[in-house]
Amino acid sequence: MKRRQRFTDEVVTMAHGAGGMASAALFEAVFAPALSNPLLDTREDGAVVDLPPGQLVVTTDSFVVRPRRFPGGSLGNLAVHGSINDLAAMGAVPIALTAAFVLEEGLAISELRLIVNDLAEAATAAGVPVVAGDTKVVESGAADGLYITTTGIGVIPVHRPALGAGFVRVGDAVLVSGTIGDHGIAVLLARGDLALEADVVSDTAAVHGLAAALLDAVPTTRWLRDPTRGGLASALNELVELCGLAIEIDESSLPVLAAVAGASELLGLDPLYIANEGKLVAIVGAEHAQQALTAWRNHPLGARSAIIGRVTADPAGMVIGRTGFGGTRVIDLLVGDPLPRIC
Repeated sequence: MKRRQRFTDEVVTMAHGAGGMASAALFEAVFAPALSNPLLDTREDGAVVDLPPGQLVVTTDSFVVRPRRFPGGSLGNLAVHGSINDLAAMGAVPIALTAAFVLEEGLAISELRLIVNDLAEAATAAGVPVVAGDTKVVESGAADGLYITTTGIGVIPVHRPALGAGFVRVGDAVLVSGTIGDHGIAVLLARGDLALEADVVSDTAAVHGLAAALLDAVPTTRWLRDPTRGGLASALNELVELCGLAIEIDESSLPVLAAVAGASELLGLDPLYIANEGKLVAIVGAEHAQQALTAWRNHPLGARSAIIGRVTADPAGMVIGRTGFGGTRVIDLLVGDPLPRIC
């Protein structure tokens, strides 16, 4: 039996991506202990996953953020939550994840270990194993330290209602599952580029349980989305473009933490356009709006959920905000990117 040499490398080198002894040592020292599960431990080129009855859903996303660790989260758990939440917004139960890592030569092994452990802890907490993966190493300067791509596999149970923009009707209610803008502001402040301090923690979390609570309780759930890049405003604008209707939101009903509102005002930002990583926005039949709100508020991630507006016929294709002063404004698609690289 071969004895494994103790792994003493302090930084990622090109040898770690060459497929030889250094690659095997990196895997055994960093990835295998954190991500171990029966499917991954077979060390095959792919994983054979048993799926329950229903419709298969597959999603994939790449993640890069600076800094890679921030209050409330890190690139590792963000990579897990991002793919799980995309599945949840489709009404799917997440079954498995794959994870691919692009490492830049010179990345500290200690930091890589922390990120991989964060990823593993998030996957374990969500009950969704990482069943396959890959690692590549690129030359120094060819990447921003570390990129992670995750693919999520899920199944929509046969009893769940179909979701989509085409099911949205005039009069439907608009709900959000909690405070908006937390993630984007937390990451921005963590960069340390601004002489500004605020007690803001990222909301990054897996929301499949929150989605299930709503879908199991409310048969008239029409549409779900996790409002990440571009925030709540962008998600709603994408919806009205697809359904040909309009949305009016009551801005005084929007749940926003005081620290997020204050930081946004100082920076000239609108929380409606700031990214979230642990929230859902839903459209449900008006007759079930209170039922939906109760279902979310009974879930640990939905305590600050709120009914924020309604679907209207006009002006078609537009999102309108009713301000606290009694006026209205057009909430258009985001122009530019005020918060680059936040997920």
